[in-house]
Parts: sequence; C-alpha cells; structure tokens
Amino acid sequence: MSGERSDKPLAPGLYLVATPIGNLEDITLRALRVLRNVDRIACEDTRQTQKLLNHFEIHTPTVSYHMHNEGSRTAELIAELKLGARIAVVSDAGTPGIADPGGQISAGAIAAGVAVFPIPGANAAVSGLIASGLPMERFTFHGFLPAKAGQRKTALEELARSEVTPRDVTHIFYEAPHRILDTLADIEAVFGGSQHVVVARELTKLHEEFLRGAVAEVRSELAARAGVRGEIVMMLAPPPAAGCPEQKRASLAVEVAALMNSEEISEMDALKRVARERGIGKSEAYRELQREQKRLR
Repeated sequence: MSGERSDKPLAPGLYLVATPIGNLEDITLRALRVLRNVDRIACEDTRQTQKLLNHFEIHTPTVSYHMHNEGSRTAELIAELKLGARIAVVSDAGTPGIADPGGQISAGAIAAGVAVFPIPGANAAVSGLIASGLPMERFTFHGFLPAKAGQRKTALEELARSEVTPRDVTHIFYEAPHRILDTLADIEAVFGGSQHVVVARELTKLHEEFLRGAVAEVRSELAARAGVRGEIVMMLAPPPAAGCPEQKRASLAVEVAALMNSEEISEMDALKRVARERGIGKSEAYRELQREQKRLR
C-alpha cells in the first residue's frame, strides 16, 4: 500500500481537517501533520481549537471562520489560497462542512481552481450509525431538525408522507439536549409510539450512551432523568406503512416463513429482507426470530 511520505512538504491548497468529537485520541497522524505545517488554521471557534492545538503542542496561527463571518472570511482566505497559501479548516468537533462551516469555502476554492484536500476523521453521524443496529446500506443525514415546534413536526410529517424515500433508508439527525424530549414527542405523534429510534449521546466521551427501542420507551426513560446533557445523534428506523404508524402486522417468524415458501429462499435471506422492511438491524431481527421460535416450541 502506497501513501504520501510524512516528510514531504504540504502542497498549496485548502485542507478540510476532521478533529475529535470528544476523545482526543480520535485524530489521525495525517491531521496532526497538516495542522502543524499549514500557514493558517481557520477555526469555528479559535478558543475551542486552541485547546486541541495546545494538547498536541501545535503552534500554527489561527483565524476565526464561523457562520457569522463565513462569507467575508471565505473571500479573504481564497485570496490567500490563490497566492499559494496552505490553509486548514476545522470545526469545533468532527468533519468540517457536515452541519458545520466548511462547505462554502470548499466550493469557493474549487471554483477558484484551488486544490482541496479532505483529511478524514471523526464524524458523529457516522459514528452513531455504525453502532446503532439500524440498516447501514443506505442512510440520509438531515442535520438539525427545525428548532420551532410547528416547523419540526411539519418536517417529520413530510418525511412520513414521502413516497420517494426507500423503506430501507435510516434517517440521521443531530439534536440539542434541551430539545430532545420535544423531538421524541413529535416523532411519537407522527409515527406512533412503537416507532423504533436510537439516541446516541456523548459519543466517544466518558459517558457515551446508546438508547435503542420504541420512541415512547426512549422518551419515557429520558424524561425520568433530572436532565439530559451532551451532544446527541438521533436515528430513525424506516417507518411502517405511511399514514398507518400503528398498523398491526404478522409476527416476524410468520413473515420469514412466508418469504421462504413463496420465493424459495433461505431463512437468512428472508430474515435480512424482513429486517430491512421493518427498519431494524439484522442482529435485532435474528434475536426476535429466536424468541418467537422458542415460544412456538
């Protein structure tokens, strides 16, 4: 396997550098080398990034680059890039441009003929998804739902009514801790209390937590706490039939057996298909199948 030599000088251009979302060990050697060797680091919050730079003894100059100055700062930084500068862009945590500043300068640099280099690393949405137990073959990242209750519920209703979204797509959202209970209540109202959700909280940090189950149960568990803290990734399994959130359906074992008989496929292939249609992970479907088969013995 070949790769760029670590002692090779950095080429001029824009470097989009992913930084840890909690655990400082979640940064690549390449990211550290880039941050040490660029001319400037554009930060969503210079104070937050400085903590990371101090930890790794990096002394590169920083400049602010956030949602309130993104337009003017983009023009300034692209002017430097066109003269041959090497500039890194970082958000407070995670991958720039994913629900954070970074997309505008990336597009601007490309339009100006400047090389853009992605420096991969931590991302909360993907980290939550891979440990969720939900289907991962296809997923949609929605960023944050609207903060206002009416707009949020409308967005969820549109998702429920959508006829173009495949049934086996997992939906991923970011949510603020002070809004999570209201958001779960809206999901319950739109999709029904049995709608499967996963709430991932404080990913990679000391108090990392996954809550998996029916939305009514997850909301009840969080509501019983004194408060909810930490960054949250909320994931929604594909909904049941649109407009019928509580529709009664056959047991999983019956559906698997019916598919095996009608299409002459193996139990595992039938189980995978039923899991996708129900919006649950294959391992969860397998455990449910075992429980149902045990009850029938």
